[in-house]
Amino acid sequence: MNLETFRIASIQAAPVYMDREATVEKACKLIATVARNGARLAAFTESFIPTYPDWIWNVPAGQLSLNQQLYGELLEQSVVIPGPATDRLCQAAKDAGIYVVIGVNERNINASGGTLFNTLIYIDSAGNLLGRHQKLVPTAPERTIWAYGDPSTLAVYDTDLGKIGGLICHENYMPLVRYSLYAQGIEIYFAPTYDESEAWQSTLRHIGREGRVYVVGCGMVLRKEDVIEHSVQLKPYYMNVNEWINTGNSMIAGPNGEILAGPLNKEEGILYADVDLKMLRGTKWNLDVAGHYARPDAFHLTISKTPNPILAVREGIPHTDIVKGDEEEVLYKE
Repeated sequence: MNLETFRIASIQAAPVYMDREATVEKACKLIATVARNGARLAAFTESFIPTYPDWIWNVPAGQLSLNQQLYGELLEQSVVIPGPATDRLCQAAKDAGIYVVIGVNERNINASGGTLFNTLIYIDSAGNLLGRHQKLVPTAPERTIWAYGDPSTLAVYDTDLGKIGGLICHENYMPLVRYSLYAQGIEIYFAPTYDESEAWQSTLRHIGREGRVYVVGCGMVLRKEDVIEHSVQLKPYYMNVNEWINTGNSMIAGPNGEILAGPLNKEEGILYADVDLKMLRGTKWNLDVAGHYARPDAFHLTISKTPNPILAVREGIPHTDIVKGDEEEVLYKE
């Protein structure tokens, strides 16, 4: 049964830098906290587990040895989906009875195991892994860390809290990608990010008004001392960086573009806002960009929903026959 009104939470927290197990433990405790405070849904920032790889903005790509060392450590601490880390998060969601949306560094276990994706995981209140979204286009030096995401992960999930989904950081500046979510009927829109700028706050408000959605903006706070304490070799590259590498600026916006909570700056904390689906539906009266305000006769959008794995396994036992001289034909016995 769908709920008409409920509370949602945007969690602005610092990861336990480059420590998957400790960060998962911290996430589980925060999930329990927001549930005790009456929230039905908890959202974390992008790449929360085990951290956002901020060094990419400070260490030149030409520093090959250091970049390889840092990438190897991030790969080791990344998350397998499904795996032990997601199992713990699912159990925490189930124990708390709330939905959880959380960003991770995902390892590509279905192929080489050596590549990472910037991924957003969706978990329901019964502890089930609903699915995941991989960031389609990493931004600038992020491409030295994360691969391009699979477009088939661009989904909206129909839940008892309404239709939920989202995009990661600067994906939200891709008009067609946003529109694909609007067209799937999204109602609660997640926008986890590492962007702390004032312009980003305007983006969240614009998305709320454009899509007639609730927008949960989740930022990350990260201190220089936490990074340097763990990775001393980065100290020369952070000499001119302030105490706060990232100040967070998490915010929740409403379907009229109004600010419902935040922004939260230079501190760990939790923002809460109340969702009213009845009011949300009413805002579609004068603007529904994927409905009466659309012109499919003039513009048409096609979305690819077919996964494109690097490795595909075909069942059967192959044998080779030589036919027509030098031509080789491979046959499969079922």
